[in-house]
Amino acid sequence: MGKHQVAKPENICVFLDRDGVLNRPVVRDGRPYPPTRTEDVELYEDVLAGCQRLKAAGFLLVVLSNQPDVGRRTQSRAAVDAINQKIADALPQIDHFEICFHAGEEFGEPCDCRKPKPGMVFHAAQLMRINLAGSFMIGDRWRDINCAQAAGCRAIFIDHQYAERLPQTPDVTVRTFSEAVTAVLSINRDNPCPGLSTEV
Repeated sequence: MGKHQVAKPENICVFLDRDGVLNRPVVRDGRPYPPTRTEDVELYEDVLAGCQRLKAAGFLLVVLSNQPDVGRRTQSRAAVDAINQKIADALPQIDHFEICFHAGEEFGEPCDCRKPKPGMVFHAAQLMRINLAGSFMIGDRWRDINCAQAAGCRAIFIDHQYAERLPQTPDVTVRTFSEAVTAVLSINRDNPCPGLSTEV
């Protein structure tokens, strides 16, 4: 490769929100919150098999998670890291975690990485040579859908019937992680990307 040539992004990824997609959130007044201890982490029953299906099809798997309680001093980074490690140990198919610890603009700590901003997606894409146009995001919050669309990915929404609205329309709406995986593989089958399996 010549010194002036830039390597083209060649990897296709499924970006995964954490709480509400991989593990059950704590729901209060119709709104989801992350678990605060490793003992409270409970993966959905279909997540392991779903991640295995995605890996078998050739996708990278990258977790993107807002954890603003660290910036707000109501949770420790060590606790968040421990929860992520427990999930990583249970789901060895995951290739990478991107976590935003900033408190958010409303708490005086703006950033470019907190979803719905696409900074975490762009950082992972640069790090792992990801083709965003061929990639997907699976999320359960409006922030995930807006982030996916801002980054140029296709958005798969798991609808847990939270008390919040979606400002933008996802590409597909499903009820479970297994259904989300099937949607990803079906879209890839109909619009295949080079190097990926088209089996559902």
